[in-house]
Amino acid sequence: MISAQQIRSTYSLIRSHIRRTPTLAVDAADFGIDARHLTLKLESLQHAGSFKVRGAFTHLLTRNIPKVGVVAASGGNHGVAVAYAAKRCKVPAKIFVPTVAASTKIEQITDCGADLVVAGERYADALAASQAWATQTGALPIHAFDQEETLRGQGTVGLELEEQDGDVTTLLVAVGGGGLIAGISAWYEGRVKIVGVEPELAPTLTRALEAGHPVDAEAGGVAADSLAPRRVGELVFPIVRRLVSATVLVSDDAIRDAQRRLWSTLRVVAEPGGAAALAALLSHRYVPAANERVAVLICGGNSTAVNFER
Repeated sequence: MISAQQIRSTYSLIRSHIRRTPTLAVDAADFGIDARHLTLKLESLQHAGSFKVRGAFTHLLTRNIPKVGVVAASGGNHGVAVAYAAKRCKVPAKIFVPTVAASTKIEQITDCGADLVVAGERYADALAASQAWATQTGALPIHAFDQEETLRGQGTVGLELEEQDGDVTTLLVAVGGGGLIAGISAWYEGRVKIVGVEPELAPTLTRALEAGHPVDAEAGGVAADSLAPRRVGELVFPIVRRLVSATVLVSDDAIRDAQRRLWSTLRVVAEPGGAAALAALLSHRYVPAANERVAVLICGGNSTAVNFER
């Protein structure tokens, strides 16, 4: 397990390298939601456009980096984060992405000076290629969700949110490989209700909870570049099994609608994976009780506002 103290120590280490992203108190009625309290944590405004930079800096600031540098596999956001952190730390980086990676994210990776390789159709293909490269060259692998450093870094989102809004009783978090929800859950240690939100076409955590262990799941849908790694992490699973209260599934249409509603109502840009947690509320897949004080994590913003106009 990852402890809250480890997460606090990690935050002290990476604090000067990341943004303390804002929270936004929202009138739930503006979204047609019946909730007494709704807070959005805008991790979409983080450096490199997502929460992933927290884990990336944790790796680079706590591990011995070989001269050949680091290597990572990513659907997009993790690659952007590692490339950004590597540039800041003056470390060589090689990033493997699948063909589903968004062009916006590919451009960001190359703009940071990382060496980019497109390998296979899905994240699992890019991961296998990155592992082969690490074996061949001795580059340090930085996993997108299933390493201790990654979990500790992502857990700092929970630390910040609790400091910014200590009244939250329920937090909705999008799930891909599970590093974010596991890290946040480890921080809160059961003090709030954590709900995982997954696309219907990429139900990695839902399938793992049904089976009692990580298993391969579908890996498609509109958020496939960020929420479709095929299976939840081995380190992630025991944490979320103990600390996550529930999971809900949302459709691609609901995710797109959440993107549009964030833009039209708040002028907040979110990519599909970043809007998935809000989609659970808007589509009524998660209906809060009268006494719940809800927060939603908008976890990624690597998209463009023009895509959200009708």
